[in-house]
Amino acid sequence: MKHIFIFDTESFHEDEWRMDAIFDSIEQYFRDQGKTNFCIKISRFRRDAIVLIEEQVKENEGDTVRVYAVGGDGILFDCLNGIAGLPNIELAVVPHGDSISFLRIFGKGKAELFKDIESLINAPAIPTDIIYTGNNYVLNAGYIGLTPAITVKMKGVTNKLLAFLNYLSIVYDKQIIAQQYQITIDDQDYSGKYSLIKIANGPYYSDDKFAAAGAIPDDGWLDVILFKSFNPLTNLLSMRMHAKGKKPFNCIILRAKKIAVSSNEPMWIQLDSEFFNDTSFTFEVIPGAVQFVTVNNLTYQTPQ
Repeated sequence: MKHIFIFDTESFHEDEWRMDAIFDSIEQYFRDQGKTNFCIKISRFRRDAIVLIEEQVKENEGDTVRVYAVGGDGILFDCLNGIAGLPNIELAVVPHGDSISFLRIFGKGKAELFKDIESLINAPAIPTDIIYTGNNYVLNAGYIGLTPAITVKMKGVTNKLLAFLNYLSIVYDKQIIAQQYQITIDDQDYSGKYSLIKIANGPYYSDDKFAAAGAIPDDGWLDVILFKSFNPLTNLLSMRMHAKGKKPFNCIILRAKKIAVSSNEPMWIQLDSEFFNDTSFTFEVIPGAVQFVTVNNLTYQTPQ
C-alpha cells in the first residue's frame, strides 16, 4: 500500500511549525518501520490535490493507495474528488484547521483520534456512500437557498453593525427566502417555493447542528429536507429547530436516491465547503463508492 499525505497550507495559516511537526511524525513512523512507501505533498491552491493524486495513482498503478487529507473541509473535498471513481484507493482525514463536519458522526470528541498518524496508517477502511452532482462528489451534505446565501454574502464582513444589516437584507430577500424551484425526487414532483433545501449524506454540519438527524453514510440513501417558504421569522425559527434535531411544521422530510432541482433564477448552492451558483443541479447517491478510513474500529452511528 502506498500512503499519500496531502497537506492544505491554508489550514495551518501562519502556524507552519504545526505542519512541520506533522511532517516529522509521519517521516519518523515510516523511518522506524524501515519503509519508504509514503510521500508528502502540499496543496497550494484549490483543486491542486486532484492533480497531485492523479500523478501518484499513475506512479503506483495496481497498488492500493491511501490518500490522507490533512487540514479541514476544503482539502477533504478536493481529495474526495481526486479519488472518486478510481480503483484500489482509500480516503483518510487528519483534521487540522477548520473543523470537519463529517467526523462528528463518530461521536463527540472522536475527531481528535484521527490526528494520531500511527493509528490512521494501521486502521481499516469502511464502505461509504457519497453524493454525485454531475461535476463534483460530496461526502457530507449539499444545500440550496438561504444557508449558502448567508454564508457567501456574510464572508469577510467584520463590522458588527454592517454584518447585522447585511444579515437582515439577506433573510428578508424574497428572491432567496421564497425562490420558486422545480424539484423532482425519485420521479415525484415537489416543485414549489422554498427557503432552503438540504440533501444530507451525514447527520451533522457546523458545530452542534444537524443536517439530518437520521442520515447515515452507508445506508444507500440521501436524507432530503425541504423548508417551505414562510415569513422571514418563521423561516429562521424552523431552521433553528431543525438544526437542533427537531422537525419544524413547514418541513418536508424524506429519503431518496436522486434529486433534481432547477430554477429560473440562479440558485445559491453549497456542496460540503464549496459554493456555486447555477440554475440546475442534481444529487445522486452512489452507495459504498469510497473506502473511508476509521480509527479505533469506529463505525457510523445514528445520532441519539
